[in-house]
Amino acid sequence: MSGCDNLQLRKKVFIEGEIELLTGLHIGGSSLGLSIGGADKVVVRNPITNLPYIPGSSLKGKMRSLLERAYGLVEIRLKKSKDGKDEWSGPLCTNPEEDVVQLFGSPGDTQGAAASTYGPTRLTVRDADLGNEGKLAAAENTDMYCTEIKTEVSIDRLTAVANPRNFERVPAGAKFQLSLVVDLYNIDFSNEAEDSRADRFIQLLSEGLSMVQDDYLGGQGTRGYGQVRFNINSVTERTVEAYRTRKMEKQKSDYQSVFEPFLAQGDL
Repeated sequence: MSGCDNLQLRKKVFIEGEIELLTGLHIGGSSLGLSIGGADKVVVRNPITNLPYIPGSSLKGKMRSLLERAYGLVEIRLKKSKDGKDEWSGPLCTNPEEDVVQLFGSPGDTQGAAASTYGPTRLTVRDADLGNEGKLAAAENTDMYCTEIKTEVSIDRLTAVANPRNFERVPAGAKFQLSLVVDLYNIDFSNEAEDSRADRFIQLLSEGLSMVQDDYLGGQGTRGYGQVRFNINSVTERTVEAYRTRKMEKQKSDYQSVFEPFLAQGDL
C-alpha cells in the first residue's frame, strides 16, 4: 500500500452549489399510478414531497462514463443481445490502477485486494433536491406539478404514420442543490516527488463536471434535453482531527481554485 501499513482517512472535501437547467431535463421514474392523459414517460420524484430530483447515481454515472471515454478506458465488445442480435457494448472500466476507478469506485464483486491496495471509492454524489420549487409551482404554463409535458412524434419510415409520445420534463430554469464529497486517504498523499493522487482526483472531478456541461444529463440528450450548468458556491474541507476534536466548522479548501470556472458562473 505505497509503504503504508494501514488505510487512514485524512480529510473530506465538500463541493457545494447548484445544478441549473438550461433545457428541459428527463430522468425517468416509475409510471405506476398515472391517470389517463398523463405523460407516457414521467420523471423521478421524491415519494414524500412529490418533487422532482436528480439522483446522485445519474450525475455520478454520467461523469464516469464521459471520463472513461476521454481517457480511452472503454473496451468495445461485440455480444449477443437477449433477442439474439449483435450489439456493441462498452463495459464499466474496473482496472484498479486507473484514477477514474479509484475516484468513482469498482463493482462490489471486483474490489477485493484492489481496495486494500488503492483504497475504497473516493467520491460521494448526493441526490440533488429541487431548490426553487416556489418559482416552478407558481408558473402558469406547467402541465404537472413543477414540470412540463413535451409531446414528441416519431414517424414510421414505411407507412408515414405518426406515433406521438408524451415526455414529462423538469423545465429550463429549475435549480437543484449540488453536493459532492471526496474522501482523501493517507495513500493519496504518499508521493511527494510527483503530484499527489489527491490532486489528480480533484482535477478529474472538475473535468467530469465540465464534460457534463458540454454533453447532457438524463435521457433524450441528443434531442435537446438535459443541458445543465454547474454553479459552485463553496469548496471546503474537514480533517479527521476536526472530527476528533468536534470542531465541526468546515474550513476553506485549497482545492477551490480547481473549480474556478464554476465559481465564476451564475449570480452566486
